Amino acid sequence: MYVNDPIADMLTRIRNAIMARKTVVEIPHSKMKVELARVLLEEGYIENYSVREDNPFSWIVVKLKFVGERRDRRSVISGLKRVSKPGRRIYTGYQDIPWVLSGMGIAVLTTPKGVMTGQRARKERVGGEVLCYIW
Repeated sequence: MYVNDPIADMLTRIRNAIMARKTVVEIPHSKMKVELARVLLEEGYIENYSVREDNPFSWIVVKLKFVGERRDRRSVISGLKRVSKPGRRIYTGYQDIPWVLSGMGIAVLTTPKGVMTGQRARKERVGGEVLCYIW
């Protein structure tokens, strides 16, 4: 299956799994998606992720993080938004990196130094393409 925008597909799969109250979601493997999952893990939005090698395809298995008791369970991720799209790329310098919900969320950027959050990109004084917002 060919997907025109794999990052948007990943975010949509996570969003759909959260709405269906699933604890695990499988995403087709790519290096960019693994880096995005790494950033989500470092920031505490997911519990864990792993790469499952199947023949002929590989999958990223993401374990979603929930808080609360069984009936009042809520996802740690309350929103995801794709910013830069294949038809319109959004680039920013380190001075203009947007704040997501006044610092309550994160902006994920791909920079010459790798995929990182907006806060880390500001600290390292490097700009790049704004992939998505997560809150």
